[in-house]
Amino acid sequence: MGSEGIRILGIDPGLNITGYAAVGFAGRDPAIIEAGAIRTDAKAPLAERIAQIHAALGELLAELAPDVVAIEKLYAHYKHPRTAILMAHARGIVLLAAQQAGRRVRHLAATEVKKALTGNGHASKRQVQRAVQSVCRLSELPEPPDVADALAIALCAGRRV
Repeated sequence: MGSEGIRILGIDPGLNITGYAAVGFAGRDPAIIEAGAIRTDAKAPLAERIAQIHAALGELLAELAPDVVAIEKLYAHYKHPRTAILMAHARGIVLLAAQQAGRRVRHLAATEVKKALTGNGHASKRQVQRAVQSVCRLSELPEPPDVADALAIALCAGRRV
C-alpha cells in the first residue's frame, strides 16, 4: 500500500477491449492512478488474443501493484449467449493473471456497480460515463466506455473494501 492508501485495479473484461483502472483510496476522494484499455485484433485467433490480454495484464499487475483486483461477475442474457461466452474467456484471463500475481479478487455484479455510481442498477453506458466523470472530477467523459466501466468497478470496490 502506497501513500494513496488501498489501491484497487478495476477490470472490465472483453476480448476486443479490456478496460482497466487503478484507483487509490486514502482520503475522501479517490485518486485515479492510471486508466486505459487493452485492445486485441478482432481478426486474430482466439488463443492469440487471450495470450495478448494475459501478457498485458501481467505487466499491469506488476507495474501498478494493486491490493485488490475488482472484476464484474459474469452475466448472461438469454438473447445474447455468445456475448457471455466471449466475456467468460476474458474474465478467466483476468482471474488467472490476478492469481499468478498473488492479488485478492473482488467480484461485483454489474447492477451493483451501476447502482453504486448512478443510483440505477440498469443505467446506460453513457450514464455510467457521466457518473464516473462527476465522481472523479474529469473534464471529459472517460473513453472508451470500457475504461469508464473499469473506473466504476474500481470505485465501487473501493467503497466496499
